Amino acid sequence: MEKVFARSKVLSDVDFTYCPGCTHGIAHRLIAEAIEELGILEDTIGICPVGCAVFAYEFFECDMIEAAHGRAPAVATGVKRALPDRIVFTYQGDGDLASIGMAEIVHAAARGENISVFFINNAVYGMTGGQMAPTTILGQKTTTSPYGREPQREGYPIRVCELLSTLEGPAYIARVALTNPRYVLQAKKAVIKAFQTQIEGKGFAIVEMLSACPSILGLKPIDALKWVEENMIPYYPLGEFVSK
Repeated sequence: MEKVFARSKVLSDVDFTYCPGCTHGIAHRLIAEAIEELGILEDTIGICPVGCAVFAYEFFECDMIEAAHGRAPAVATGVKRALPDRIVFTYQGDGDLASIGMAEIVHAAARGENISVFFINNAVYGMTGGQMAPTTILGQKTTTSPYGREPQREGYPIRVCELLSTLEGPAYIARVALTNPRYVLQAKKAVIKAFQTQIEGKGFAIVEMLSACPSILGLKPIDALKWVEENMIPYYPLGEFVSK
């Protein structure tokens, strides 16, 4: 029987530590497939976050570095400047990138650092118990916004792609979703383009991926995917914001 699908060789044989239905696994697969298809495995260095993906160094076969919370863009900057012939990417969640690491990502983008950033936005802090994230949408209940996020009390959600697109440094900015096959195929194209942007020396690239967290939402996996499409995409529209 002809094999039409196989696990990417860029992924290790270590089982993921994510909850059932979490779409971190899809994001990992897309990044791994892009690295494999571009033939850059031996030249790639990944930077891990603090958060649900803190053990990402266990899952990829390329060289990986663990960064302090929020500092992945700074670590990636140092690696890329020291080893400019390497392909360097960060993998970060909404707390790591848009809260404690907001200054890091803004300044890396403003400088146009030639790195690729993959930003998982699931609108909540998954690993630490479901606290409100910078990307938690209006009305969403979390352990720290139990009555639902209100702008007068907790402020407005941050649209990272739109924020960074006001800067001159970024060469590629896109937002995708991981909720259905069509969106996943679009997401893979964006991941490949983020790597190609770096390979071609164009500068900073970021792909935001809208992701589902069924455990914190208290929903079945399929219902969590629907929640993302019905609640997150209207506030976080999909598409390319910068493409140089």
